Amino acid sequence: MFEFFWYDYLIFIVVLSVSALIGVYYGFFGTKQKTINEYLLGGKKMSVFPVGISIAVSHFSAILLMAVPAEIYKFGAFYLYANISMILLGFITVYIFLPVFFNLQITCVYEYLEKRFDRRTRLLASVFFVISEIMGLSVTLYSPALALSIVTGYQVHLIIIIISAICTFYTAVGGLKTVIWTDFFQMGIIFLSLIAVLIFGFAASENVWNTILAGERLDIFDFSLNPTKRDTFWTFVIGFTTPWIYYASLTQSGVQKYLTLPTLKDCNNAVKIFVLVLDSILIICCLLGFLIYSHYANCDPLLNGKIQKHEQLLPYYIMEIAGNVPGVFSLTLTGLFCASLSTISSSLNSISGVIYKDFVTKFIKSEISEKTAGYILRIIVIIAGILFLSISFIIELLGDMLPLLMSVTAVVDGPSFGLFASGVLIPKMNAKGAFGGAILAGIIQAMIIIISKIYFFNNAIVTIHKPLLIDGCDNQTIWTNSSLISLNNTSHDLTTGSKPFFIFRLSHHYQCLFGAIVMIITGLIISHFTKKDNLPVEKVLFSPVIHRFLSETSTAEKGQELQELMTNHKKKCDDTK
Repeated sequence: MFEFFWYDYLIFIVVLSVSALIGVYYGFFGTKQKTINEYLLGGKKMSVFPVGISIAVSHFSAILLMAVPAEIYKFGAFYLYANISMILLGFITVYIFLPVFFNLQITCVYEYLEKRFDRRTRLLASVFFVISEIMGLSVTLYSPALALSIVTGYQVHLIIIIISAICTFYTAVGGLKTVIWTDFFQMGIIFLSLIAVLIFGFAASENVWNTILAGERLDIFDFSLNPTKRDTFWTFVIGFTTPWIYYASLTQSGVQKYLTLPTLKDCNNAVKIFVLVLDSILIICCLLGFLIYSHYANCDPLLNGKIQKHEQLLPYYIMEIAGNVPGVFSLTLTGLFCASLSTISSSLNSISGVIYKDFVTKFIKSEISEKTAGYILRIIVIIAGILFLSISFIIELLGDMLPLLMSVTAVVDGPSFGLFASGVLIPKMNAKGAFGGAILAGIIQAMIIIISKIYFFNNAIVTIHKPLLIDGCDNQTIWTNSSLISLNNTSHDLTTGSKPFFIFRLSHHYQCLFGAIVMIITGLIISHFTKKDNLPVEKVLFSPVIHRFLSETSTAEKGQELQELMTNHKKKCDDTK
């Protein structure tokens, strides 16, 4: 058990205090968040570099930092292909989606769906977003708490309560400016801690390359198109890219930050910074996975009873190689917390904006003053914080964190991705098709996820990992007959019998894409049978990449209506500056 000394506590307190003080500064001093535009968009006066950093750091959390090394340790280095996914994400964001959102100058990304389809489609997507974010934040909060508890002995739930309270406080008080500048500060802590671990890891390791080769961790040249295979080249280049496009380019937490910048060129530069930073983080996580496997190749800590989950490998490994160096281990744990704090704060700010714009203002008929609106936004942040805190208490019962996160959020993320993709790229999709397709896709996705989880818990679906050994453990006889050892040795045999239908065995990387495809297909079918209700759509609502293929069918009435909406929005923004 790692023992915390006064300097370890000091590092934690200083980092968390700086984050909270940034919120206090923007909430009560400096440039106070007096208007909705300032609270949600930072007054559209932010700089490219901190925004790009903020977008990156808010889209990887402790889940990524802890789970990716564990994934490489168990399944091999397939996550190296995720770097290709990030590059594809950058191109798709810059050329397909971002020009549409920036030209419309919307405060809430779901305003686009109202302009393209109708109000109920916008509300449906907003509900999907809130559900996805609350579920995602629950897993995000649990990850670093799990890391800290295993090495310090502190209760997981107590850690969750303390950290969520601090994060909710500074997000509620300071608005988006606080989120961006705390992200910028926390990014420095994260990089510093990861580089420190790499240095100590390489210093403590020998024959890393030969060990990972012998352990089959670089056997990743699998180009199979079988969608039920957990990890292949295509599950990352196609499957992994889809949810990341949605997270970074089609949710309020991503688009909201892009729209804090004054020009489209600035937005594109922020995307480049985001991709560069995230690719760097992924490479570091892969290197950590190699180091961890090299260290535990002959004695798996889970099979040896040292840890409870493989996601705890990173903190346990750091404790072993650098636990005796003052401040290194606590700095690394602080980096994990910073990664989660950044994600949580961004999501809370986005949730408050979506709920306020899409629900509160629609149901309160009277005029809401800027001061009252500020109070409402902060109350929403606090309520959302309490909600995801409550859900995080049951996460530990639901399996590995990264597949769990991708599976659960895919229920609503897939249909949501389909809505935006069909909106900007498919002129034949109408409002009834979009709404009906999203509803049907969400129901189908939920049924598939629930049934697949039932199969998983009944061992009808078994995850096959690379060999895990205990030959080098001092106390291997304690665990020789455990069910974990049995599963490690016989997992191939468990899959030779009858298997569930392939839909229930889809790789978790493909689940978001599957939901999007179901939404688009069912939506187009409904649109075909309701095409008599189609209304002309203004060209500005489609991506520039398909403008050349559009027929000139927009009516003056529809164009005038959209132009009035954009003009009114611009006027409101100008009035609040």
